[in-house]
Parts: sequence; C-alpha cells; structure tokens
Amino acid sequence: MVDKRYLKGIRLTKEIRMRLPMTEMLSDNEAIDLLSADRAASVFVAAQVAALHSVQQASQEIARGAEAMASAIRSGGSLVYAAAGSSGLMALADACELSGTFGIPAERVQIHMAGGVPVDGRMPGGSEDDAQAAVEAMHGIAAEDVVIILSASGTTPCAVAAAECARSKGAVVIAIANNPGSLLLELAEIPVCLATPPEVIAGSTRLGAGTAQKAALNLMSSQMGIDLGHVFQGKMVNVIADNTKLVGRA
Repeated sequence: MVDKRYLKGIRLTKEIRMRLPMTEMLSDNEAIDLLSADRAASVFVAAQVAALHSVQQASQEIARGAEAMASAIRSGGSLVYAAAGSSGLMALADACELSGTFGIPAERVQIHMAGGVPVDGRMPGGSEDDAQAAVEAMHGIAAEDVVIILSASGTTPCAVAAAECARSKGAVVIAIANNPGSLLLELAEIPVCLATPPEVIAGSTRLGAGTAQKAALNLMSSQMGIDLGHVFQGKMVNVIADNTKLVGRA
C-alpha cells in the first residue's frame, strides 16, 4: 500500500514545479552531483545543445533585432546594452567586440551592467534590484537608439525598469529573456524569447540560459555587421588592427 504522505509529496512537488518559472525548475536529468565526472560532462554538453535549440526558434526575432541595430547605427544612434549578473557578462562580451570587429565607433556603444563591471570575483547580487539606478543609467537615451536588455528570468527589477524608461524615450527595446511570457518580453518592441530547458544545476542561469543569450547576441550583432557592409566574402573588412595578430588578419 502506498503511503498517502508520499502521494501528497508528489502532488506538492508537481504544484511547485508548475508555479516556478522555467529558469528556476529542477532538470529532469539525474542529479548532476550523483554522477561520475564523465557522465556529468555528457549531461552538461547535452543541456548546452538543448539550450541552443531555443536560439533557432527565435531566429525571426533575432533577425528583426539585427535590422534595428543596423538602422540605429546608420541614423547616428547608439547601441545600449543593459543587464545584471551573468546576463550582464553576456552583454558585456558582445558589446565590447563591436568596435574591434566591425569598426563601429566605441562611443556609439554603451554598456550598463548593474553594480558596474566586476574587476575581481565579486559580483554583488543586490544591484539587480536597484530599479532607480537603471532609470538613471537610461538618462541619455534618445529615440534613435536601440536598447538591448537581457534578463534570464525576464523579471529582474533593473532590467524591467530600464525597458520602461527606454520605451518612454522612444527608443527601440530589444529584450532577451528565457522565460516565455515574462514582463521584460512584454515591454519590448522586439522580444527575443529563448525558452531554454531547466538548468542542470537548478537556477544557475550562467549555464544553458547564458549560452543561449550569448549565441543570440552573436547572431544579432554579426548580422548587423553584415547589413552595415563590414563583412565581405566571409571576412571582416573594417576590423581595427591594433595588435600583431589583427595586422596579419587585416
């Protein structure tokens, strides 16, 4: 006979899972800490591949985002990246490459990471709740700008506040989030929903969600560079050659 407490526990677990956003759910995989190192590596890789499928599913929105970014650069506007935590690191990695890769003037690219860009291993989590700081960061936004905002949950207070402020100034908002139907996506003119599966380590969105975010940004900014004529026959033609390697490449 099955213990009623056991059945109640199963029902409660299902109810909790139904209430949790995808980025906070437990993965259906075996508990990663109970696996051998080889088996765990296989599970991690499979989870990363699964996360990348969400990028393919968002290809139309990614193409729209690339078009908006290219239009902003053509019209004299800026590209403004805003995010917190690991999403902020993904934004930083993409934004910092635009000048060197495509010759886009550095002053036309802005990066607003909640709490500032870390210079050591500390990345204070509380800064993502500072909505007022996000509003202040959007102070100089103009209608010709494009604001790219990332948040795995799609509910991060600073990201939502930045989106609301940018919209009020007439800027195009591109939102990248991993939970379908989240507030950040609803606020965006171009919502890029990357519906990644639950993380192998529950809630650690630096994993699959972060991988999908980085891939989406790679595609969006690269297509922008192509649209602006910075790529010819598969080669970068406006790369800033400021080191020996790049001189040879140029």
